[in-house]
Amino acid sequence: MRPDPGGCCCSRRPVRANSCVANGEVRNGYVRSSAAAAAAAAGQVHHVTQNGGLYKRPFNEGFEETPMLVAVLTYVGYGVLTLFGYLRDFLRHWRIEKCHHATEREEQKDFVSLYQDFENFYTRNLYMRIRDNWNRPICSVPGARVDIMERQSHDYNWSFKYTGNVIKDVINMGSYNYLGFARNSGPCQEAAAKVLEEYGVGVCSTRQEIGNLDKHEELEKLVASFLGVEAAMAYGMGFATNSMNIPALVSKVRFSRLSGATIRVFKHNNMQSLEKLLKDAIVYGQPRTRRPWKKILILVEGIYSMEGSIVRLPEVIALKKKYKAYLYLDEAHSIGALGPTGRGVVDYFGLDPEDVDIMMGTFTKMRPPTASNNLPLCRPQALIDYLRTHSHSAVYAASLSPPVAEQIITAMKCIMGQDGTTLGKACFPWKVSWTQRRLKSMGFIIYGNEDSPVVPLMLYMPAKIGAFGREMLKRNIGVVVVGFPATPIIESRARFCLSAAHTREMLDTALKEIGEVGDLLHLKYSRRRSVPLLDRPFDEMTYEETED
Repeated sequence: MRPDPGGCCCSRRPVRANSCVANGEVRNGYVRSSAAAAAAAAGQVHHVTQNGGLYKRPFNEGFEETPMLVAVLTYVGYGVLTLFGYLRDFLRHWRIEKCHHATEREEQKDFVSLYQDFENFYTRNLYMRIRDNWNRPICSVPGARVDIMERQSHDYNWSFKYTGNVIKDVINMGSYNYLGFARNSGPCQEAAAKVLEEYGVGVCSTRQEIGNLDKHEELEKLVASFLGVEAAMAYGMGFATNSMNIPALVSKVRFSRLSGATIRVFKHNNMQSLEKLLKDAIVYGQPRTRRPWKKILILVEGIYSMEGSIVRLPEVIALKKKYKAYLYLDEAHSIGALGPTGRGVVDYFGLDPEDVDIMMGTFTKMRPPTASNNLPLCRPQALIDYLRTHSHSAVYAASLSPPVAEQIITAMKCIMGQDGTTLGKACFPWKVSWTQRRLKSMGFIIYGNEDSPVVPLMLYMPAKIGAFGREMLKRNIGVVVVGFPATPIIESRARFCLSAAHTREMLDTALKEIGEVGDLLHLKYSRRRSVPLLDRPFDEMTYEETED
């Protein structure tokens, strides 16, 4: 079954991991939700409706159940593909069929395998059938329209050859260009070019040595001012931001299993199970010694990029305060895309930034694309100073490129209105809700929150992943299709990312073509049974806790 990001307990596994790190140990849990309406005075954190309680605004988020026939046919499809996959592996083993995939040399047979057996099998026999839908090379700025290099494969997608042709003016529905800054001209590009002449491409040093520039200081002060926090720190890589800062916060050399931590994953966006985890952590303490945890760190995301759902931050903060935990909020997809002023999920819910201990976000979604630049944003100056000396990303990584820093500064000034223009006023919330309503009215199953710029359209069946991507490209629409392992194996989907750069005409064209492809591939599964998650009842029998 599928996880329910809005708060109900319908699933046994998460799509995106929400986690709870206790005393340097990761404590994750499963969540269940209820339609409880208890009084806050009783000290009970409860699930509220969209019109009262902890929420100051409507929170409309729902997930329609998969029709039984579709689920059965999806399993049958994977069963047939698996059967033929084993048959082809048998033929390859006896050299009846040519083996295209890489094989280990004899002297490497005893090395630890990089992938699990099933992942290897899936890559050889299922992924290769539809591999042409990913890693498509482009030869233009990834703006609202994009040019894609045409390629062909004569060995069933094991290798590709470029034809020399270019597919022009493809409507780009796949890039994280939420604010429409992805272009090759304008104030951001001019500012970056000027700084490039003055500072050069980069500084071959860490910020601890001679790599700390005035542009870095200016950027961090601007970010702190934008988000209303005390201090901020910029890094050059998103993965390093999370993987190297969390260990510094929980006093471990490596995060997750490498740190010896105990991992629990709570059901996606479900607060009742998170509360149960927090209670268990306090009551039972550490696994062997039963000593109390020194600190508990809750990790959540602002917008979940595979589900299109928004974290139920008011309830997370209420739980954090009740159990005296710390909160780490990953706003990679929400800063710049949510809230009246684009300040992310905190701004969206009208909350106090000081209630979030650490905020992390990315610049890639709110500025012209150059590299993956990220920042943890922290309220106390003391914590930032601590990370500057204890985070491996700060101590060992090369500092941010000056032109990139200037490009970000200029984009942020546009968003904040400090440049004297209205470039940052580009508003696209109406495009999000309007597009979702149109898709649902056509009969598609759409996941996520009505205010999320990430709109997943469910495909389910493995054969339809490749077919949808290819048919859309034939119609000059570029889309992202997603399957296992990025999603549960039977929940394949297409993911649309809406942008302020999309015009009404572009969206009309895209929706028309999506509707035609939906009819062609029979993708209109909806039975109009979507229920707002905050109003769903909680079923005690569906709760299950797992051990890693």
